[in-house]
Amino acid sequence: MREAWRWFGPNDPVTIEDIRQTGATDIVSALHSVPTGEIWPLDKISTHKKLIEQDNKPHSSLVWSVVESIPVHEDIKMGRDNHQRYVDNWITSMENLAKCGIKTVCYNFMPVIDWTRTDLKYQLPNGGYALRFDQQKFAAFDLFILQRSNAEDDYSVKELADAKLTFEAMSDEDKTLLTQNIIAGLPGKMTDAYTIDNFRDMLANYKDINKDVLRKNLFSFLSQVLPIAEQFGVKLAIHPDDPPRDMLGLPRIICTSEDLDILFTSLPSPANGITLCVGTYGSRPDNDLPAMAKRYGSRIHFAHLRGVSRDEDEQRSFYEAEHLESDVDMVSVISALLAEEKLRNGAEGNGEIFIRPDHGHQILDDLNKQGNPGYSCIGRLKGLAEIRGVIKALKANL
Repeated sequence: MREAWRWFGPNDPVTIEDIRQTGATDIVSALHSVPTGEIWPLDKISTHKKLIEQDNKPHSSLVWSVVESIPVHEDIKMGRDNHQRYVDNWITSMENLAKCGIKTVCYNFMPVIDWTRTDLKYQLPNGGYALRFDQQKFAAFDLFILQRSNAEDDYSVKELADAKLTFEAMSDEDKTLLTQNIIAGLPGKMTDAYTIDNFRDMLANYKDINKDVLRKNLFSFLSQVLPIAEQFGVKLAIHPDDPPRDMLGLPRIICTSEDLDILFTSLPSPANGITLCVGTYGSRPDNDLPAMAKRYGSRIHFAHLRGVSRDEDEQRSFYEAEHLESDVDMVSVISALLAEEKLRNGAEGNGEIFIRPDHGHQILDDLNKQGNPGYSCIGRLKGLAEIRGVIKALKANL
């Protein structure tokens, strides 16, 4: 496996020099300064690549191998009349990346928001901090802070009552922090920051878009992108919706094995693949991750190896757990990925899968540092070390 590390660019508190010390060999990155929908120019890609690779001769080598992500413009997701410009720009960006040797592209098709958490500093019993999604807090935000139109139709009588109690127990500071956590954007400008009013406006844009329409728009986009990806040897790796279910009245279409079966039956191109985000898929109890790793092995171009622990009484609530101590059998997942690599190496000789530790805990010296939520250095290094140990042990028995 190719051990990768996400880097958000020159402003990332975790530097390239830090990453070299982790033992990772590959970098996952993006041009966060380019506005969504605009072309990633060759010169900017080359400059970013040089930042990563320029000191490789005197030091251990790092290679920019995976893009996470080229954002997909909302007009593509909504199928608006002017969306073709953004499809063409996305394709040109992909071509320019391929010309620079970067041929694995992670992307997602989530409307309006990317991954969503209610708590960015959830304290663990050991004193460290993790990311958390609390369903009752989220419902309280949706119903009583956002006050989304007809939101009450999405909740049971008990859920409405619980959300009201949760909201009433919040201080003004709690409400402000919860709102910021949900709509204030993500590290590296992966999503824009919203105000409550323009967030409502963005949600309203999707009022007539259901799962079927959104899926049709995804397939229309991919039908144009995939032939060019094949031509340039690019592997596309769609990331699941996080959390993997409908939210805020928005449809989500990459959540389950059934969703992936529909995707690959409709678009069987070998360039059409997935990012196996173990934590995201694992936040649904009906997703069997070891089985999915086996079933979609040939489609896995990239993997986020992290796990979550779901609340016993509310399975939609979870926190980011230790990489090997979660509701997912990570050892079995890694075993399935290694078996897939063995099949690929037998057929082609170049079958290594890019993996990265994801959403590490904030622990030790990082407790006193300001970093991107979920992307502290030491917590991810701990996860990478654990994953590396599993890989070494399993390879010894293959």
